[in-house]
Amino acid sequence: MNRKYLEGLIAAPFTPMHKDGSLNLTIIPAYYEMLKANGVKGAFICGSTGEGVSLSLNEKKAVAEAWAAVTKDDAGFIVMPLLGGTCLTDCKELALHAKEIGLDAISFTAPFYFKPASVEMLAKACSEVASVVPDMPFYYYHIPVLTGVGFPMIELLKAVDDLIPNFAGIKYTHEDFMDFLSCMNFKDGKYDMLWGRDENMLPALALGTKAAVGSTFNYAAPLYYDLIDAFNNGELKTANALQQKSIDMITLLGKYGGIATGKAYMKLLGIDCGEFRLPVKNMTVTEFELFKKDVEAVGFNTFSSRLQSAVNA
Repeated sequence: MNRKYLEGLIAAPFTPMHKDGSLNLTIIPAYYEMLKANGVKGAFICGSTGEGVSLSLNEKKAVAEAWAAVTKDDAGFIVMPLLGGTCLTDCKELALHAKEIGLDAISFTAPFYFKPASVEMLAKACSEVASVVPDMPFYYYHIPVLTGVGFPMIELLKAVDDLIPNFAGIKYTHEDFMDFLSCMNFKDGKYDMLWGRDENMLPALALGTKAAVGSTFNYAAPLYYDLIDAFNNGELKTANALQQKSIDMITLLGKYGGIATGKAYMKLLGIDCGEFRLPVKNMTVTEFELFKKDVEAVGFNTFSSRLQSAVNA
């Protein structure tokens, strides 16, 4: 397997739903075109933002097939599905399916019901899944706030280094910068470290990260590319101000109930992804009207992503 290091912003797309909660895959072509028009380099599908844990095995396959269909002629756009974590049999089936339909990489997170008792057991679980597609890059998804599995990732890299030949790197959604830097420096940067906390991108850039995976890149990619440019140009005061805009925008997610607020942002762009499935809380009609006023107050329309038609106008 040729090792490839990702760069730029990779969105974690929402899974579009109809009003009855069924999949609305007809939106995905327009969704992909919007991401491309705003410079996004790939899609991390069926993750936390994509409600992967709320999708059936067949639904995950259907989502993957829809993204594979619209990106099949775009070698520069990476599509990586999160396979899951609790049922290794399902994860292996999804890994084989991802290879069959031509996706670029796979990702796996820690089992979060029967949790691994040690880093070594986590590494064995990763190995069992990765081994069925030995020629596909395998990324571990580290998100301890949701999985409850918080081993230092530098210890996981040590455990998998001689165990999993196709282990490519880690999607790192945590705030331990010491651990993240140690992972970046492990064996002279052998593994691809993808930053996963949008609200902390600036300090991650200072550590040298080149790629990030995030939910807010769906609807505010221009903000983050401006932040990256400011940092690269040594304009730290500007970069600081842009990161604060990101924080102000993300604060509204918490104010209006959490992860489902992201679909409300998408609706403002003109891509209606429906609602999140239970048990996630969605906004009421009244809350959405209040949300729109708060969004205007943070200046969302000055840095939001644009539909392809608006970008080309």
